[in-house]
Amino acid sequence: STLSFQVLLKSDAPTGDVLLDETLRHIKATESAETVQTWIELLTGETWNPFKLQYQLRNVRERLAKALVEKGILTTEKQNFLLFDMTTHPVSNATEKQRLVKKLQESMLERWVNDPHRMERRTLALLVLAHSSDVLENVFANLADDKYDVAMNRTKDLLDMDPEVEAAKAKGAEMIWAVLAAFNK
Repeated sequence: STLSFQVLLKSDAPTGDVLLDETLRHIKATESAETVQTWIELLTGETWNPFKLQYQLRNVRERLAKALVEKGILTTEKQNFLLFDMTTHPVSNATEKQRLVKKLQESMLERWVNDPHRMERRTLALLVLAHSSDVLENVFANLADDKYDVAMNRTKDLLDMDPEVEAAKAKGAEMIWAVLAAFNK
């Protein structure tokens, strides 16, 4: 099953991204291959397995936010919540956000291919991650009602596909279906 897909490292060549490179080092260092589900738990810091703690990424959310601040996508603000202050990271580069929103909207409307295996892999991965992060509805929120319905129905049909079946058909996108299966679990 896709939930038991093991992650095998094809290349440990540095990517230039600190978190990705750290992830590659962890995957390379594991004694035996781990499943997609296990890596998601490790890389999000949501595992309590004492034997695997050395493979966890530390402070992932904060580090991702910091990297996006450095790239000019987010900014950092302190917000006062009655009894305490909290650091937030609102979007500072609306153009980049709008580019991604437009890309997803177009992929489900004007550039709809009606076959996930003909869809650009990055777009399919972005759809899966937006769905798993509960922001997909926001992506289509500014569309006219008829287009919103079409986009949401196509997205639902795509995300309701059986990851097991689709992973077996996928050529190079098996990991995306395994991630969808893990988030749908």
